[in-house]
Amino acid sequence: MEIFGQNVFTQDVMRERLPKAVYKNLKKTIDEGLPLDPSIADVVATAMKEWAVERGATHFTHWFQPMTGVTAEKHDSFITPTDGGIVMDFSGKELVKGEPDASSFPSGGLRATFEARGYTAWDCTSPAFLKEEADVITLCIPTAFCSYTGEALDKKTPLLRSMEALSTQAVRILRLFGNQTATKVTSTVGPEQEYFLVDKSYFLDRLDLMMAGRTLYGAMPPKGQEMEDHYFGAIKERVVSYMKEVNTELWKLGVTAKTQHNEVAPGQFEVAPIFETTNIATDHNQLVMDVLKRVAIRHDMICLIHEKPFAGVNGSGKHNNWSMGSNDGQNLLDPGNTPHENAQFLTFLMATIKAVDEYAGLLRASCASAGNDHRLGANEAPPAIISMFLGEQLSEILEQIEKGATKTSKGGSEIKIGVTTLPALPKDTTDRNRTSPFAFTGNRFEFRMLGSSFSIAGPNVIINTIIAEALKQFADKLEGSKNFTADLEKLLQETAKKHKRVVFNGNNYADEWVKEAKKRGLPNIPNTPEALKELVKKEAVELFVAHKVFSEKELHSRYEILVEQYVKTLNIEALTMIDMAKHSIMPAATSFATEVAQSISAVTAVSSKIDVSAQKELLEEISSNLSSMNKNVKALEKVLDATLNISDIDKQAAAFREKVFAKMLDLRADGDALEKIISADFWPLPTYAEMLFIL
Repeated sequence: MEIFGQNVFTQDVMRERLPKAVYKNLKKTIDEGLPLDPSIADVVATAMKEWAVERGATHFTHWFQPMTGVTAEKHDSFITPTDGGIVMDFSGKELVKGEPDASSFPSGGLRATFEARGYTAWDCTSPAFLKEEADVITLCIPTAFCSYTGEALDKKTPLLRSMEALSTQAVRILRLFGNQTATKVTSTVGPEQEYFLVDKSYFLDRLDLMMAGRTLYGAMPPKGQEMEDHYFGAIKERVVSYMKEVNTELWKLGVTAKTQHNEVAPGQFEVAPIFETTNIATDHNQLVMDVLKRVAIRHDMICLIHEKPFAGVNGSGKHNNWSMGSNDGQNLLDPGNTPHENAQFLTFLMATIKAVDEYAGLLRASCASAGNDHRLGANEAPPAIISMFLGEQLSEILEQIEKGATKTSKGGSEIKIGVTTLPALPKDTTDRNRTSPFAFTGNRFEFRMLGSSFSIAGPNVIINTIIAEALKQFADKLEGSKNFTADLEKLLQETAKKHKRVVFNGNNYADEWVKEAKKRGLPNIPNTPEALKELVKKEAVELFVAHKVFSEKELHSRYEILVEQYVKTLNIEALTMIDMAKHSIMPAATSFATEVAQSISAVTAVSSKIDVSAQKELLEEISSNLSSMNKNVKALEKVLDATLNISDIDKQAAAFREKVFAKMLDLRADGDALEKIISADFWPLPTYAEMLFIL
């Protein structure tokens, strides 16, 4: 396809435009993770600038990912003044380093307002690209973002660190199996992206969608998703046209958008790419969300990325299909075709099981947010209990590893725990489990708990790091072994016995599983304030510091930022609900009540014998709900003021969850009750029926 990657400074473009020696030097850095040779920066910068200018770019930006969860950019022109004129110039120094204001981004205490200096540093492992907006073209250079004192202020830096940690420990394991060719192991991800589309006119009439990204009021329409007719159904023409433009934009940016379809809820859709290196997949997913939003506006629609835009129908997630591969071509989670590969596969599999069990709390924390709290455990996403799905054959092998006995697998092949006699394992030996948080799907794990608005960096930092730790512990025990086969068998057996509790192939939505998980000792962390505490537990700090992914200071800063984001989100939602109640819903209800009262007076003035009991009952119902809403507005205002005066951020977050959110639910119930009885001519908000079904 001619357009694919046309806006990307790809390796093919670099090979064509850079001197051979410079290209080889840069490629070595990209492929092997070696330090960048600063002497080549000017040459690369010149080639990059010429390529961009030829395509109409006048500005460049260091494109980075601060702790806001979205991307940031400051544009500088290529213009450099000369005697009496200007030239288009771009130096190696400008390519390698930028200097945005660090104090204006969330830092969790790493930066004070008066400590403003921060730096962006070129990440040459992720290709530069051109962003087209209206008639403006900008060269975007993916960068890391750090403070003047060296702490990471972004999501990219810890991700790159975690990838290095995983590679270091995985290569140690490969060496134990005699692999001397692989020098690097890279985690890969294919993130599915769910989203809703609504007509722009409806969005502009909903203050809650504009302020909070979700509907804070809204009664269910007569039909929702119960007919199950939207999922994989025929896509409406307006949406197909939108998807076509989305694909074109993404393909230009080198994003391998592969799959698109209707999702479960009306007005809900999904796009999914082919897997890529985790760092690039993370950058590309940010571009996917950006393109989905920008293109929607061109089609007079708004793309909603929030996890739960509409109560009563499925929310939106982001399934994170994670695997790891070596630079000599192996997928380390592929069961393989030879006994040797199977033993190696089982070692990586058991390390993953161990990691997920020991650090379930961190995985839960990686998916914690105010928006995702509406999804997890709601029979539309995995529950808050972390478990793993392996399927029948791998579960049977796990059981046999635990027993240390030679038996037959379902395929009839004899197996023995060790290096030499394990059978080849076909990829698809079992059904899939859509309720499992962490499911094996043939040659990768699908982590299904992520919210749709998430940067995938955070969850993958944790996956990479916890598995690096499990592999490290395996390597520490096996290196120097005098009887590798026997010691490996013993290690896998011990791991199976200790960590099999996290494997569950059944229905994760069932109440019985909650009880069973409790018996197994698996954590059940129901909400974000509780989940985020997992990030700063002693064992978590020791883990991240040991693998040089976060310093203790950086980790605590993330915790503070995430708790603050939770508090700010609920505060905005509560204030928006109060505003909508006072300035929209209650005035509409009052006007309608007045209309009903006037109609009663008009009818009775004609004749006292006319039955107006129905009108009176309606008036009483409106008045009752209106009175309740007025009381609940005041109650919410009171508890909100009290909560905002709590100085301790942990206690404040808990109060928002336990008190403010409860009052918000009460207020919503009043609003939804009024919507059901007020005339459509008086109701001031677009309804669910309009927003979900009219596209």
